[in-house]
Amino acid sequence: MNVTIYDVAREANVSMATVSRVVNGNPNVKPATRKKVLEVIDRLGYRPNAVARGLASKKTTTVGVIIPDISNIFYAELARGIEDIATMYKYNIILSNSDQNTEKELHLLNTMLGKQVDGILFLGGHISEEHVQEFERSPVPIVLAGAVEETNKIPSVNIDYKAASFDAVSELLEKGHKRIGFVSGPFHDTINMKFKLEGYREALAKAGVEYSDDLVVEGEYTYDSGLEAWQKFSELPDKPTAIFVGNDETALGVVHGAQDQNVSIPEEVEIISFDNTRLALMVRPQLTSVVQPLYDIGAVAMRLLTKYMNKETVEESTVVLPHRLEYRNSTK
Repeated sequence: MNVTIYDVAREANVSMATVSRVVNGNPNVKPATRKKVLEVIDRLGYRPNAVARGLASKKTTTVGVIIPDISNIFYAELARGIEDIATMYKYNIILSNSDQNTEKELHLLNTMLGKQVDGILFLGGHISEEHVQEFERSPVPIVLAGAVEETNKIPSVNIDYKAASFDAVSELLEKGHKRIGFVSGPFHDTINMKFKLEGYREALAKAGVEYSDDLVVEGEYTYDSGLEAWQKFSELPDKPTAIFVGNDETALGVVHGAQDQNVSIPEEVEIISFDNTRLALMVRPQLTSVVQPLYDIGAVAMRLLTKYMNKETVEESTVVLPHRLEYRNSTK
């Protein structure tokens, strides 16, 4: 039998308004009355209807999270930070996979709004003008996490991807390398084209090393892309002596591709990856990697969203967290 608020009120001999105040933690209820209502709720197994409560309060305490691929360890670590802070602030999460498909992303956005969420966190690589227009039309606040929107119209939490890329490539240049490969994710993603690639190019230019298209490979965020990138590098007459890879999973493919050809890492090729997920520790040699604080990005983005949802003061809508290099055995 579905127990209703009316049943609880009747059993406790109080009004439905009193039950509602108890359920919602309103302090304006006598301790004895609160105790009696809670005992009835426990005895009857009453579960408040979140939708009904949302209609009454104009809040559902639900946040929509649009994520490209929850099976990807990068997004899984971001999602963990989001979930922990959401729990702390008593918000529920609706999680949806977008498969990095713009049409699906926009569809999910409208689906979330139809579910009356109080706010949305958007994780994804490519933020188009169409995205921005939809975000600006949203009746609830939207925050980007690990996604860059160049005009900074939409609140976001990231690291400085260009500086991080520059630092990684500069580290290889300082070791004396002149032929440095770059394995990137898709160039339609702003982070890759406008930031990581530019950081790579600027580091080369500062060191007086000529840029070469042969040393740049565009791929996906996959292990197979790493294998394919290594194959391309291995066929060059003048092979790279170091490689900067835009994410850890692809870097694993590069490492294994090299090892399949009996190329020693780091003795013959040094490798630096990006993100510093657990994957960086699951390969031998373990990967030197740019630390992107994924859990913190998710946590800070969720906290920023709570501020917007609760109309708190927001001093900085574009948050840039620090990055660093974690040195392991894929570099000397």
